[in-house]
Amino acid sequence: MKLKYLEEVRPALVKRFAYKSILQAPRLEKVVINMGLGEGKENPKILDAAVKDLSIIAGQKPVITRARRSVASFKVREGMPIGCKLTLRGIRMYDFLDKFFNIALPRVRDFRGISPHSFDGRGNFTIGIKEQLIFPEIEYSQVEKVLGMDITIVTTARTDEEARELLTQMGLPFKTA
Repeated sequence: MKLKYLEEVRPALVKRFAYKSILQAPRLEKVVINMGLGEGKENPKILDAAVKDLSIIAGQKPVITRARRSVASFKVREGMPIGCKLTLRGIRMYDFLDKFFNIALPRVRDFRGISPHSFDGRGNFTIGIKEQLIFPEIEYSQVEKVLGMDITIVTTARTDEEARELLTQMGLPFKTA
């Protein structure tokens, strides 16, 4: 996928946005995958399962995230484990995105494309996934609990339009109006 970006996507972006140099074209910086586990505080097995699933999906060991402050209404104390996350860069990022765009997303039930309205105004895009079962590495019989995740694609684009064009050229299937 990185080869496709270098050979096809960057020149297309330079032509589309009339950049003076190919280095001005937006590129991917990183992909952050986050699993927030609400009931992880009561059941530590769920946290272990989430870490295992995320490491199988991404090929990298995630970091356990802990609560920064206590919130009595959520029964969370400072320092309690509440989720896990990992950051992908380089070739692992491109491999993950290739698998995500071409294999995992088509496995989503009633998939009609991704909403193009999830940009943050600075060229970053976030996708919420309801279950980890869409990834082919996860076996249905081994799953203890269905968990969701947030996947954030961070780009160097200055505007949402540039980032949308970059992701479209890379193969992200956006919904058409």
